[in-house]
Amino acid sequence: MTSVKGEAVYVEIRIHGELEDLWRLTQTPAFHERWDLRFSEIQYLPRPDAAQPQRFIYATRIGWGMRIVGGGESVGENHGSAGRTSALKFWSTDPRSLIREGSGYWKYVPTDDGIRFLTRYDYHSRLGIAGAAIDRFVFRPLMGWATAWSFDRLRLWIERGVDPAVSMQRSLVQAVARTSLAMIWIYQGLIPKLLFRQSSGELDTLRASGLTAGLADQALMFVACIEIIFGASLLLLWHVRSLFLINVAALVVLGVAAFISQPRLFIGQFNPATLNLAMVALGIVGWLAAHDLPTARNCLRREPKRPTNK
Repeated sequence: MTSVKGEAVYVEIRIHGELEDLWRLTQTPAFHERWDLRFSEIQYLPRPDAAQPQRFIYATRIGWGMRIVGGGESVGENHGSAGRTSALKFWSTDPRSLIREGSGYWKYVPTDDGIRFLTRYDYHSRLGIAGAAIDRFVFRPLMGWATAWSFDRLRLWIERGVDPAVSMQRSLVQAVARTSLAMIWIYQGLIPKLLFRQSSGELDTLRASGLTAGLADQALMFVACIEIIFGASLLLLWHVRSLFLINVAALVVLGVAAFISQPRLFIGQFNPATLNLAMVALGIVGWLAAHDLPTARNCLRREPKRPTNK
């Protein structure tokens, strides 16, 4: 099948640091593979002649012990005060790789307060029309996001000394805490308060607090909507760290209110105390982990338009 070429991937970030440090961390394989999410292994091949491009092989782990292997070559150019450029070509003969071959560059442009670090690359995909569709709607957007996320991970390493492994650990911990809390809030609002409110005991609890049947039903519907909205907000507003603190404050207030109005609820199995305590702990863990996290949003994802000469 013929290969298909799509829209080029462009990513740019501003890094407050030294050009030599950035060059070393991006041009040394042992450092490069630590921050770049797209590669798990990078190895330079022997280069007998320094005038020839530097050839390398790379590998990407795709899960279940499988690796996709490819190769490439790069050429670095030093432009003095104008910065540096690293041009590269890459390819893979592995039939499991959607990328057949491609090319691109990295540019290092000095600024008054650091470096503009940018990349632009494009490639031909395998599998004809089917491969082109997968590439356009799934793989290429994922590659663009992974590039941008990795660039910000590199920025944190240079600017704040956050090791790439620590960035990954914090990101995973934050993701688990945020997703878990979101699912619990949505579940608590949807299942016992909306879908099964007549049999879950939630209405009985509100009626026991002194509300009439009508007011209890309306109050339960209102609380359910708030819980579902807050759970969805944890997912949709992924980078809003303060939501973890709102989660903690809301649970403390709700727990105290429940204890004052219905203390008997706290003597049964899986009572509000145990659930709220676990959710408070998740909120604190998530808030602590969500500090100095890499995010693709810190990168420019579209190539700036160049002025045309009339």
